[in-house]
Amino acid sequence: MANTPFPSKRAAYYADIPDEKWNNWRWQLSNRINTVEEFEKVIPLTESERKALSAPNLFRVDITPYFISLIDPNDPNDPIRKQVVPTSGEMVPFTAMMEDSLSEDRHSPVPGLVHRYPDRVLMLVTTQCASYCRYCTRSRIVGDPSATFSRSESEMQIEYLKRTPQVR
Repeated sequence: MANTPFPSKRAAYYADIPDEKWNNWRWQLSNRINTVEEFEKVIPLTESERKALSAPNLFRVDITPYFISLIDPNDPNDPIRKQVVPTSGEMVPFTAMMEDSLSEDRHSPVPGLVHRYPDRVLMLVTTQCASYCRYCTRSRIVGDPSATFSRSESEMQIEYLKRTPQVR
């Protein structure tokens, strides 16, 4: 049995992209979609989506060509679409809106490390994502292209783990 690659679904807009590029993660990151004009080449936008994408200070929007190709362009309620395409509802503040909704900062002994449970930690190694989910609980720390964890912060994470034996 020959080992054939799984065929990757593509939006019609990307039909002429060679497989070599399409299957390259660097190409995917370099060609992320984040403007109204780019979106509308791939999927028709609702008025709510168009309004949100045009709003200032919106949580970062970036969607890889592969990920947007998974969206049913004819279904405004497509679950993947809801995950990554903003709507005007995001611009309405609500009472429970919090910058750190999971109180991770309170459980962060060093930058980029969350130690909420006795025997495990969450180590954040990057502030960048290939696509930004609209429900992100870390929107306060991800999406800023200038924000990164420094080498010294990574070393602080490692040192914390070395001196905390209860972490498995």
